[in-house]
Amino acid sequence: MLPSLSILQNSIRLTFQELKVNKMRTALSLTGVAFGIFCIIGVLTTVGSLEQNIQNEVKSLGSNTIYIDKWDYSGGPDKPMWKMRARPVMKLEEALLIKQRSQLTGVVTYLLQTISNISHKDDVIENATVYGINESQIAIQPIQFEAGRYFSSTEFSSGAPSCIIGYTNAEDLFGAADRALGKQIDLNGKKITIIGIIKKEGKSFIGWNYDKCVMITNQFARQLFDPEKSNPILIAKGKPNITTDALSQDLRGVMRQIRRLSPLQEDNFSLNSVEAFSKAISDSFVTINIVGSIIGGISLIVGMFGIANIMFVTVKERTPVIGLKKAIGAKKVTILFEFLLEAAILCILGGAIGLLLVYIMTLILSGPLEFPVFLSLPMIIITVIICLAVGIIAGIIPASRAAKMDPVKAIRS
Repeated sequence: MLPSLSILQNSIRLTFQELKVNKMRTALSLTGVAFGIFCIIGVLTTVGSLEQNIQNEVKSLGSNTIYIDKWDYSGGPDKPMWKMRARPVMKLEEALLIKQRSQLTGVVTYLLQTISNISHKDDVIENATVYGINESQIAIQPIQFEAGRYFSSTEFSSGAPSCIIGYTNAEDLFGAADRALGKQIDLNGKKITIIGIIKKEGKSFIGWNYDKCVMITNQFARQLFDPEKSNPILIAKGKPNITTDALSQDLRGVMRQIRRLSPLQEDNFSLNSVEAFSKAISDSFVTINIVGSIIGGISLIVGMFGIANIMFVTVKERTPVIGLKKAIGAKKVTILFEFLLEAAILCILGGAIGLLLVYIMTLILSGPLEFPVFLSLPMIIITVIICLAVGIIAGIIPASRAAKMDPVKAIRS
């Protein structure tokens, strides 16, 4: 039969009485638990928030999308830099041939990317990111506009001197982003008209630097910059219901045909899958979480010994009371449950303090890091489970001793 509600109420009352009577001793023990929870949940929360933000940025690169480049984004000792540097760059003609020959590719685009100064009158922005895009770019990477529009088909084909500008660049040059629409900026000695302003996205760790970019048509970009030195890449998006692995195999075969590579020659290009990149990020964060949990676990063990010490002292102080309860009929399981519950409550109080510290940390970090750090419901549930487990482990031995006491000897003590 389970212990009654009155036992639960009594355990809670005795626990808070213990807090009042032995403030210093209890505070030191709670500090250990609080610090352990702060370390574990703090690390899991921060790393989890960072991973989620980075994964969101990775997903923004495009679903079921492969970046074909001379560079392998994963790197590694089997992919030396000198070998990748010697590879030929991507060419516009290759994008057209992929579209013709690939059976699984839905959309393919050719992208130029470089850096250059942009200016308006006396205001200059140095090293702005410049993207030279094709008409199909928006099908792979959607763009949200604060104001204005995307390039027209005529502007793409003619290489019109017009541009789409990032929100931050528009603010820096014109004071307010909405003032930029219709104005002209100087780019590499050419005056170009702003036809669109990209909606503000915030700090980006990976992927497109839209807030600080300038987009021009690929045709116009080839007039201003050398395509060979503008980091050209091909971006291919699979047709609906086509897996990334199938798309990758198809593109590898097509690219080898286009570059006329013999069966014995290795690839002189890299297929960088967004999904593979996402998986690599998840794998790296697993290690960080494990290391953080171990550090926090050590702190929690120290707190657990502190709780166990409190429970041993509490059992000793209440020995006559325990004897009296057993003498009037209290069962072993009742005594055991009472002290285990008290240990668990102490740990939950320590965990609550730890969670409060984590919440304060999230408020502090969210500002400087420019991405949301949040304490999620699963983290709170994990905290409660950890605290209950630590409380039971810390209290099991002293509670067992209390439950096994001889009532006569206990009363006499």
